[in-house]
Amino acid sequence: MNAVLELEQAVLQLPSKELARFRKWFEEFDAKIWDGQFEEDAVSGKFDQLADQAIEDFRAGKYKRL
Repeated sequence: MNAVLELEQAVLQLPSKELARFRKWFEEFDAKIWDGQFEEDAVSGKFDQLADQAIEDFRAGKYKRL
């Protein structure tokens, strides 16, 4: 059995209180990974073209007030 299936089976067997605790832990774990990837992408310049286009559009009046 592979690790993912083993994890799935273990999660399915958790009592509701433990599942809530696991869910909270996993959300925090996943957010840290996502934040790290986002930071890495930002530092590498991956978003520069999108930011430049957004600034250009804003200066050209291509925006809506929220």
